[in-house]
Amino acid sequence: MRFSIIIPVYNRPEELEELLNSIVVQEPFKNPEIIVVEDGSSRTSSSIVKVYEKKLNIKYCFKKNSGPGDSRNYGMERASGDYFILLDSDCILPKDYLFIVENALEKEYADAYGGPDAAHDSFSNWQKAINYSMTSLLTTGGLRNKETPSKKFQLRSFNMGLSKKAFGFTGGFSKQRIGEDIDLNFKLLKKNCSTRLIPEALVYHKRRTSWRTFFKQTNNFGAARPILNKMHPGSSKFSYWLPSLFVIGFAVACFLLYFGFPSGMAVFVLYSLLVLFDSFAKTRKALVAISSVFAVYIQFFGYGLGYLRSVFRLYIKGMDIKAAFPGMFS
Repeated sequence: MRFSIIIPVYNRPEELEELLNSIVVQEPFKNPEIIVVEDGSSRTSSSIVKVYEKKLNIKYCFKKNSGPGDSRNYGMERASGDYFILLDSDCILPKDYLFIVENALEKEYADAYGGPDAAHDSFSNWQKAINYSMTSLLTTGGLRNKETPSKKFQLRSFNMGLSKKAFGFTGGFSKQRIGEDIDLNFKLLKKNCSTRLIPEALVYHKRRTSWRTFFKQTNNFGAARPILNKMHPGSSKFSYWLPSLFVIGFAVACFLLYFGFPSGMAVFVLYSLLVLFDSFAKTRKALVAISSVFAVYIQFFGYGLGYLRSVFRLYIKGMDIKAAFPGMFS
């Protein structure tokens, strides 16, 4: 099995350097093909790539900006491997990542695989808080890292693999800029391609590094979900509504509190304390635990408001999916 690692990059040379360094120290080292696709960046990674050309088998491609999905396709079209590993530039690999993936696929082959993410010890308190929010069962984020006989794991493009054969069957990612990995999941299933979770194949994922960018990212995720549901009928789930119900419930609780009825707000206080103690139990850091509470509320409000925005535009105003969320298809 010959791996080609595809890394789309957009104005993130520092992050790419950390990722490439984590590939250099893989054990055992097999020098996989690396394809870095610069997606129209104004801050290019050319100097970083030049340093690592001496240590890795790297191909460096520069193209006009067209989004991460299209950039991954661009890289896969130019890869020589028969199995593609897709990573975001803000990820760092544990030393045994490639060894784990290769062994897992040799024991139980799949046309595509996905893996979970975690926070590295070197990450900031805020990055660790975001990781908690995005992976905790208390926020439903932890459900993404589970697979059961009745529920397939949804592959996420920051850490996934795709065989050359499956790429040919599906055409890879659609040209939409948000939710392109979820769309690919449905295309793989429709083409009867096998998918699986490799739980041990985790990456350290930095995610967004500020409150504002995290809110914007989750807001886009929420806005994209109803559109994906409409693109793939029958894919909607009640759990997708939970952040929106959280937002509505919080607004109602604030309204009741204003008129002297604190019981509704007490539910949110109890939930916040639960998140606080759970995060502290997992991280053993008070600042991370406190930040986790803020991160959870940002995630719920970002996703919930984005979801409601798309539902309103699609089902109340009757807008076309591209008109409802033009940023997804620009």
